[in-house]
Amino acid sequence: MAGRPPSKYQYYPSLAAAIIFTVLFGLSGVLHCIQLLRTKTWYFVPFFIGVIFEVVGFGARSVNATQSPNWSQAPFIIQTLLPLIAPALFAASIYMILGRIIRFVDAEHLSFIRTTWLTKIFVFGDVASFLVQCLGGGILAAADSKSALDRGQSIILVGLAIQIIFFGCFIIAISLFHYRIIQQPTVTSLQTPLPWKQYVLVLYFSSLLILVRSIFRVAEFAAGHDSALQTSEAYLYCFDAVLMVLCCVVFNLRHPSRVVSSRYRKDFTNVELHSAQTPTEQEAIIHRV
Repeated sequence: MAGRPPSKYQYYPSLAAAIIFTVLFGLSGVLHCIQLLRTKTWYFVPFFIGVIFEVVGFGARSVNATQSPNWSQAPFIIQTLLPLIAPALFAASIYMILGRIIRFVDAEHLSFIRTTWLTKIFVFGDVASFLVQCLGGGILAAADSKSALDRGQSIILVGLAIQIIFFGCFIIAISLFHYRIIQQPTVTSLQTPLPWKQYVLVLYFSSLLILVRSIFRVAEFAAGHDSALQTSEAYLYCFDAVLMVLCCVVFNLRHPSRVVSSRYRKDFTNVELHSAQTPTEQEAIIHRV
């Protein structure tokens, strides 16, 4: 029947899998908290909140997994909504890294979008995607009829489409900047001992992970509640949870504070000042910072 209330899950969720990913996200989150406080990389707070969302979301999924088939509503809403919107918070911090790298290597002239607008444009798109997905996710999680379910999924699809469009443009922005600075390297990009090139590659990798995950989510919701993508739990873990764990871990291993925090920037500036030969050179360095 068209108005039949939908089942919360189309399968019995795995308790073991939910616990494993709760622990994985939790370990990454603890390390991110330590890195955040130690390096004062405050623009990475959204990313950390996203990790917390993943922990709480999969924790709630673990609770539901012990209740099959009589799943309670509150954990179901939490596990539906938080892992859905967490990547938008990851994206917010990732967007901020590129502009900081460009300014760090004195390559504003090589960005096809002015750095004063670069972060604002992409974060605006991310916020729009976040809000739309929150709206759709809330409707979806509380749906008590097929029409409400379809409406929630349609709104989520719009939010994911916004995310994919902006991420696609972001990857283009990274690629153009990367190509241009290889062709026209700045003095700072050649002289700095800090590994900014590694972080451009990290941006490629993390952006690709979130993009693939978002494309999967679009396919999942577009296919419908009774599709193979929604009736098999394996797809959720392979194309969402695993990819987002990798995204969290790669930023544990290559935390952006190494190239774009005030602490490391100050250390590098002090080295430059000591190596400057004239007062004019020192003044130029201070002005650039």
